[in-house]
Amino acid sequence: MAKRNDPFHDLERMFSSSFTRPSVPGMPMDLIRTGDEYVAELDLPGVDPSTIDIDIDDRTLTIRAERKAREGEIEWLSKERPTGTFARQLTLGYGVAVDKIDANYTDGVLTLTFPVADEAKPRKIAVNANSESKTIDA
Repeated sequence: MAKRNDPFHDLERMFSSSFTRPSVPGMPMDLIRTGDEYVAELDLPGVDPSTIDIDIDDRTLTIRAERKAREGEIEWLSKERPTGTFARQLTLGYGVAVDKIDANYTDGVLTLTFPVADEAKPRKIAVNANSESKTIDA
């Protein structure tokens, strides 16, 4: 059976996926660039900072955190906040200085700062001109 090519269906799918917010339970993230650094802010309300673990393996940054459930004899009337261990991975490009990443957890927000690597920063290259003329004797 031949596949029918419907460009309008593909376009609609592209637009609908662009304007819908993907569901990332437990760890939604904003990522911005400001000057010479990238900044990622991840919402982790109710997470004990001692459970936050950040690892880099090659160019993959993995963030893990745990939000513990209430213990004891309780009757849940509504339970909408996810609990357990959450993980998220980011693939870092070669333009990031992985040895200078900074992490800070304040008011339930984990902020990661990724400096742009020196070799990825724009720079000028000076052009040297040699004004010495040479003559060829026959």
